[in-house]
Amino acid sequence: MDSIRVPKVEGVACTKAGTTSLGTLHLTAHHLIFKYDDTKLEEMWVPYPLISQVNRQPQTLRGQCPLTLHCRTFESFSLAFDNDRNASDVFDSVKELTVAASVNQLYAFFYKPNPPLSATNGWTLYSPRDEFGRMGVGSRTKAWRFTDVNKDYSFCSTYPARLVVPTRISDTTLQYAAKYRSKARIPALTYLHWANYGSITRSSQPMVGLTQNRSIQDEKLIEAIFQSHHSPDLRVSSGPVYGATSTNLIIDARPTTNAMANTAKGAGTENMDHYKQGKKVYLGIDHIHVMRESLGKVVEALREADTMLASINNDLPEQISGLAVLDRQALRRSGWLRHISAILEGTVIIARNVHVNSSHVLIHCSDGWDRTSQMSALAQLCLDPFYRTIRGFEILIEKDWVSFGHKFLDRCGHLSSEKFFVSPPENVNPAGGAEAAQAFFSSFQNRFASQQHVKETSPVFHQFLEAVRQVQRQFPQRFEFNERFLQQLYYHLYSCQFGTFLYNTERERRLADGGPPPCEETTSVWDFFNSPAEMEKNLNPSYDPSLDDPKNRVPNPDMGVLLPNPKDVRFWNELYGKTDEEMNGRVAPPRTAGIEAIGPIESAQDDPVMRSATPSNVPLPPSPSMTPSASLSPNPAERVTESRSLSPRLPDNSPSELSTRLPAPIDRLRSYPSTSLSPSVPAGPSSSPSSSPYQRVPPRQSDIGSGVKSMWGKFSSNASAALSVVQDAYTGMAKDIRIQSGLGEDPSSSSSGSQSRELSGFRTEPRHKASPTPTATNFVASDDFNPWAAQKPRTPLQDPSENPWAAPAASVASRLTSQPTDQRGLATGLPDDPTVAHPLSLSSQSSSLNRSSTTLNDPPAAQVPLVSKNHESATPQSADTTDPLGVGFIS
Repeated sequence: MDSIRVPKVEGVACTKAGTTSLGTLHLTAHHLIFKYDDTKLEEMWVPYPLISQVNRQPQTLRGQCPLTLHCRTFESFSLAFDNDRNASDVFDSVKELTVAASVNQLYAFFYKPNPPLSATNGWTLYSPRDEFGRMGVGSRTKAWRFTDVNKDYSFCSTYPARLVVPTRISDTTLQYAAKYRSKARIPALTYLHWANYGSITRSSQPMVGLTQNRSIQDEKLIEAIFQSHHSPDLRVSSGPVYGATSTNLIIDARPTTNAMANTAKGAGTENMDHYKQGKKVYLGIDHIHVMRESLGKVVEALREADTMLASINNDLPEQISGLAVLDRQALRRSGWLRHISAILEGTVIIARNVHVNSSHVLIHCSDGWDRTSQMSALAQLCLDPFYRTIRGFEILIEKDWVSFGHKFLDRCGHLSSEKFFVSPPENVNPAGGAEAAQAFFSSFQNRFASQQHVKETSPVFHQFLEAVRQVQRQFPQRFEFNERFLQQLYYHLYSCQFGTFLYNTERERRLADGGPPPCEETTSVWDFFNSPAEMEKNLNPSYDPSLDDPKNRVPNPDMGVLLPNPKDVRFWNELYGKTDEEMNGRVAPPRTAGIEAIGPIESAQDDPVMRSATPSNVPLPPSPSMTPSASLSPNPAERVTESRSLSPRLPDNSPSELSTRLPAPIDRLRSYPSTSLSPSVPAGPSSSPSSSPYQRVPPRQSDIGSGVKSMWGKFSSNASAALSVVQDAYTGMAKDIRIQSGLGEDPSSSSSGSQSRELSGFRTEPRHKASPTPTATNFVASDDFNPWAAQKPRTPLQDPSENPWAAPAASVASRLTSQPTDQRGLATGLPDDPTVAHPLSLSSQSSSLNRSSTTLNDPPAAQVPLVSKNHESATPQSADTTDPLGVGFIS
């Protein structure tokens, strides 16, 4: 061929997976072949359509001219040539052989299997009459019928020739309804449930527009779909099926913002005021451009890992293979797993509504051939065990992808583009400024034009296969095929060796312009997979069909219906050529934050898309991340935080019991939701004085859904623990000094003239004046009192053996009467804290409540007890309130 400038190059160094080997490069009409000099290594065959990008790099310091080739199978390898001429010829040859002008130049039109494949019915594997007849159309139910309205593809060029529609709807009604749907893709049946006659139909978006257009024919068509349970021609009981009309769903797979944008373009979404038989749900799955960019970030991380590994091996005397250098954080930032999780979440919604609620689901996105195919096929895979067999899975792809018009040619980019062949710029004469400017302009123009050529590419079908792999990994015994089957299917999606995935519509495969149709000129990929040799490799040894028997008597049978976990998603490491630990690590599955799922929507008032009258007045969709959990109480005032301690609860007479009741701003103690211990703050006169100090605090409205625990409570508990340690240390030290000095525990030593020596601020009443029920009148404080503030100069203690915190050594009875008590009247063993309003004992609550104006029932501002002027003047200082430390009284 004229495109091959050099068919063979010897002495080429091939670097792959960090390992470099010498060999010979061969260029054929449809493959790049590298034969290693080491006979133990297998030859590498690369079909040209499988090449995604080629980079020609400048000459290295060693005089080598490398070419880096990236494949759609996520493999990368470099070819190093001895001279620039061979590198240039190979680069130009590969570019001309990869960039095709038409589909007829692809490998599928030249591939002739030798020996011939034993299976030859791949193009007739899927028959609409046989498949829908298996579901029960025409036998179990008469609510659906076949129509030939599109037998010559004149009704809808992207739909199959045979459609299944409600029996009550005539072809004339379908003609009018087609004008209301984008590309005339009307709602058509794709699945009828084997158990309860629930259905899955698919379509494109309605042409609502800014003028809020409506179609009576389209409304009648969807009404007939949602009422197919009650058709008078059913061959089953005509009684109503539970849930058949109450949970019918219209699934809009797009985010609400995309639906708003399409409304401005003349399309949009259904106005549920006109579709009273069902509700609408937005799944929030992004469009093809976001998916392409997301996978591009994954590919970039893989390429950087390969480049780093090759660089490491170049600097080492011995090459290392299998070194883990992949950046898993870059993989997470790509958002690829989040998109997979959103698809699985929508799949579960559809499968549950059909199987559990015995209802109907209509799925659409924009044109109904990308996200619609994903959701429809995955839901059927979960609902019907037949589609989890090899033959059933092949029929599922033929029906929902090939027949219903997924754009394989555009999405896969089979024709490639010159944009993906990058070479270093030629040397330009510096004196020629005009030539340099013209070259720059031409390069920019070509880059812009080539970008337009590939803007329709997107890994939609790849995403479907990866979602199937997630379900297969969660239910390994429910699939007849193994992981290799999916991986081989992905390989032949881009190899262009077979004609199944070469075109956009069924019409392009079945009809031809002036020649035989492509289905007769090419081989079906199913002939290859159904050959005995390939079938044996793709069987799953752990497959157990008895688990899908609806009559299965095992505990908790699922009747053959799978409901996967949308959060349990991991990278398909086998497809990317990496180990599971390299790509997924040993961490828990990533969270699915950011997935938008809005619904059910019953009317236009609830629909964020339909509420917008003009594009300039389009409201932003509500963020699910700011929505309170469904398990919360609808009334925020009734929601309370749980009073659970993160650490073991201290006993009531613990030294930290009193310190945990230090006053704190009430707003800083509230957090929602929180399981941390929150100090109680009396809120009003209705509070009981004997109530627990740890009460449930209602959250503020701004704290709802925040999920952040209060740090102030943590600080308070830490300070309490520190104070307890200090007090215990002082008590132990004083006891040791007493023992060493021979003082012992003589009570008289504590009742001497210096017995009232206490730290200012921690005890303001004399110790010998015991009060069994201390109240607010036992304290003397002022507004600016601070026990930690710098004190006035004071005289040193007379006896260092005395501990100001220690209680006088007396009998147990005297201790109980001379020490402060807690709420239950028990001694705490601590001095009185003027910053804490101590609760009253049970024996003197009534009397002290009448005498004291500052109790636990006071508002939070009164927690620091203050003595009023009237009370202060009525109670003169007695002779007992002396000042032995010489620091003066607090007033």
